[in-house]
Amino acid sequence: MASHSTSDTVPEFDAERLAIYLRDRIPGLSGPMRLARIGGGQSNPTFYVDFEQRAMVLRKQPPGDLLPSAHAVDREYRALRALANTEVPVPNTVLYCDDRSVVGTPFYVMDKLEGRVFAHYTLPEIAPAERRAYYVAMAETLARLHAVDWAAAGLGDFGRPGNFFQRQVARWTRQWEASRTRDDANIDRLIAWLPAHIPQGDSTTIAHGDFRFGNLMFHPTEPRVVALLDWELSTLGHPLADVAYSCMAWHTGVDEFGGMRGLDLVAEGIPTQEEYVAHYLRAGGHREPVTNFHLAFSLFRFAVILEGIAARARSGSAAAHDAQQVGAQAAGFARRAAALID
Repeated sequence: MASHSTSDTVPEFDAERLAIYLRDRIPGLSGPMRLARIGGGQSNPTFYVDFEQRAMVLRKQPPGDLLPSAHAVDREYRALRALANTEVPVPNTVLYCDDRSVVGTPFYVMDKLEGRVFAHYTLPEIAPAERRAYYVAMAETLARLHAVDWAAAGLGDFGRPGNFFQRQVARWTRQWEASRTRDDANIDRLIAWLPAHIPQGDSTTIAHGDFRFGNLMFHPTEPRVVALLDWELSTLGHPLADVAYSCMAWHTGVDEFGGMRGLDLVAEGIPTQEEYVAHYLRAGGHREPVTNFHLAFSLFRFAVILEGIAARARSGSAAAHDAQQVGAQAAGFARRAAALID
């Protein structure tokens, strides 16, 4: 997918074995295969796989021992297949393989799309006068996802409907206890506050789980989303978990994963959080209000994820070279979350 960086890093598998497997199963493929790793820090290693006749992308599990539910490329593939005939833009899937003898882990292949992926919410590549249109497209894409009839799409068993936030707060509390490398009074406050302030009402939609600009591919020249990517964390869940997660950048600084806190949004051509959510609602999004609970939960969840990266960095098993610096930001996200519940 065209605007991710590529790397010449040698893959951890036999490329020729993969080429033979794909030529045997995908009609019309012949000749040599070109393979390039796509950068960007994905936890599931991703590669461009090009033949003369077809350009594709492969996503696989990382090598080594994995947690049972982690890096579930089979769930990613299933979500993409289920959404293929909906209003949600997703890449066309080609095949799924659970034979570990091919590349060492399960993997799937999808067609490559041409487009742009923006790492930062400030959209520095886009002229300020044009930025609002990209936020409108983002909000519309999220509303389309939440409008999908998940049972009709064949995803009735993709997650557990109901009590989503209750289960998620408990899950991330356990995760904090398992990965913590330090004490954090803000996390302690959130662990006490969140279960007692879950809003009334319960809704279930397909939840992407990592809905942000960096997982949207836009048309090469237009403010139009051509693909929603990286379905690793998708499940059946509460739609406001996705909405609040996509709003975190309004509450975090530029040095906190490209947030926007403290910027002059009018001068930058960026809508306020309220305007963004209003676009989502106008596009048919979920009608319940986004509250400080939803925002605090998203920031808390992200803080715990970052703490997990810090723990892996300390043990020497982290995937990214900057894991220690990334993990150190956990305290900042916890502080932002705690500020919302004061």
